[in-house]
Amino acid sequence: MKLTASFFKEIRDLVLSARATVSRGVDLVQVHTCFEIGKRIVQEEQQGKIRADYGKQILKELSAKLCAEFGRGFSEDSLTNMRKFYLVFKDRQPISETLSRKSKSVRNQLITKTSKEKSETASRIFPEASSPFCLSWSHYVFLIGIRNNDERRFYEIEATSQNWTLRELKRQFGSSLYERLALSRDKAGIRQLAKKGQMVQKPNDFLKNPLVLEFLGLDEQTRYSESELETAIINQIEHFLLELGKGFLFEARQKRFTFDEDHFFVDLVFYNRLLRSYVLIDLKINKLTHQDLGQMQMYVNYFDRYV
Repeated sequence: MKLTASFFKEIRDLVLSARATVSRGVDLVQVHTCFEIGKRIVQEEQQGKIRADYGKQILKELSAKLCAEFGRGFSEDSLTNMRKFYLVFKDRQPISETLSRKSKSVRNQLITKTSKEKSETASRIFPEASSPFCLSWSHYVFLIGIRNNDERRFYEIEATSQNWTLRELKRQFGSSLYERLALSRDKAGIRQLAKKGQMVQKPNDFLKNPLVLEFLGLDEQTRYSESELETAIINQIEHFLLELGKGFLFEARQKRFTFDEDHFFVDLVFYNRLLRSYVLIDLKINKLTHQDLGQMQMYVNYFDRYV
C-alpha cells in the first residue's frame, strides 16, 4: 500500500499553514502542527492495520516528499517524534479543526501576546484541548523521552511555570529533581507533584535533598575549603538560585551582625519572598558538630528577633 495523494495533501496543508503563522511569531502553532501530523500518521497506519513494515514505509515516503518541498525538519526521525508525541499526549483532546482553518484567527490573536497570554489564547482557539500545550516543540521532544507519566507531567508543569529553557529542563531532569522532591513525600504528595508540580504550602516544601551543584565547575580535588565553595556559589549565583527552588532572592555574602559585643558572619543570606522569611546558609566542609548546630541556631534566633 503506497502513500495516498489525499494523505500527503493533508500533511502538506498543515505544514504550509503552520509556517505562515510561525513566520509571524507564533511558536505554539508548531507544537499543535506536530500533534496533528502525528495523529494523521497514526490514523493512516491504522488503515494499514498497523503493520510495522507499512508504518515504516509511510514515514519513509512522507519524509521524502516533505523534505523535497519544505527542506529540513521532516526526516524520518522527526516524523517518528511527531507520531510518538501524539501517542504520549493523545489523552488531551485532539484539535478537531485543521490549522488551515484556524490560521487567520491564530495570526490575529497570538502575534502580540506574551507567553502566558499565548497559553490562555490557545485555550480559546483550541477549546477541545483539555490541557493546552504551552512549551516549545524542542521541550516536548525531550519530554516524550521520559517514560514515567507522572514524572513527565511534573517536568512539563515546572518548565511552564518556571519558564525553563530547554537547557534548564535537561539540567533539572539530569539532577533528578522529581525523585529528590518525591523522597520527602507520601504517595498522595507524589501524585500531587504530577498533577500540580511543586506546590509551596509549608517550609519543608522548599527543601531539596540533596542539592545538586554540578554547575559550580569545581575541579576534582581531595579537599576544598569553605571559602572556595562559597566563591564558586557566588560565581554561579543564578544557577544556585534555580537549584534552591522557588521564590529565593540573594541578599548578602558574609553578612555581619553584632551580638553581645561579638561580631559574627553568616556565609550566605537569602530571602524567600513566598515564605517572607530569611534563609541562612552556613557552609561546612567537615562533619557537622553540635557546636555548629548551636551557632546556626543563634544566627536564626538573632534574625528572628532583630532583622
